[in-house]
Amino acid sequence: QVQLVESGGGLVQAGGSLRLSCIASRNIFSMNTMGWYRQAPGKQREMVATITSAGTTNYAISVRGRFTISRDKANNTVSLQMNSLKHEDTAVYYCYATGSYWGKGTLVTVSS
Repeated sequence: QVQLVESGGGLVQAGGSLRLSCIASRNIFSMNTMGWYRQAPGKQREMVATITSAGTTNYAISVRGRFTISRDKANNTVSLQMNSLKHEDTAVYYCYATGSYWGKGTLVTVSS
């Protein structure tokens, strides 16, 4: 069993930046894919960014060029640097790991 704990959410003005972090309860080296998903009020959960154990990244079209996902195997963390935030980025952001492991989420609110 793996526990994922997110942190770093909060309130920010449009155009600002936030950095989300996700700490896994055990070594994540063997997990093929980790990533971030988000769910806005009244909408389905959607993929934001993923990263494989080899470092291959994938981003939703809406965040390309603004968000960067990174993975620190030594510290069992996955981070999401979010720049140039927009009001439509407002959502609960969830950390994900292969095996259908999910964190409880962290709220990001972007004021316009």
